[in-house]
Amino acid sequence: MGKTLKPEFFERKTLVVARGLLGKVLVRKNGKKIIRQVITETEAYVGPHDLACHSSRGRTARCEPMFDEAGTIYVYFTYGMHWMLNIVTEEKDFPAAVLIRGTDQVSGPARLTKALNIDKKLNGQKLGKKSGLWIEQASEAIEARKLRIIRTPRIGVAYAKEGWANKPYRFILKP
Repeated sequence: MGKTLKPEFFERKTLVVARGLLGKVLVRKNGKKIIRQVITETEAYVGPHDLACHSSRGRTARCEPMFDEAGTIYVYFTYGMHWMLNIVTEEKDFPAAVLIRGTDQVSGPARLTKALNIDKKLNGQKLGKKSGLWIEQASEAIEARKLRIIRTPRIGVAYAKEGWANKPYRFILKP
């Protein structure tokens, strides 16, 4: 078990947090069962000016958690069937977040939330043991190895205009 990341980790710029989450451990506690998985893929959504970000359409009931403090969990429903896990970043009232797209055990954000039993009940809660979802520093073995990270455009945001769909805001940890 590593040290739990504090809110200060998430209070930084969204792109810095998205890259920094690679190699960290996503922890989910359900009842007595604890699951730990290394984060291997993230995407950054950098606020209301980012036309791929939900907050670009204004403050709505759906994206309200994005306006909360850094370290808040933002879970939304998409395509009428999938939950997506995001962690709010930067300062309060600046709606930005990082989508957790994959781990060393699960590829794809919808598969991840399904595998970890993440749904709307976590929406708006804070990362931590109280919510049953938190992020820890990685083991010394992961921290010691040189992380190979690639950046690509985000997935599924072709609707974003003015070049926002092509921004390299997706981060992948290569083995």
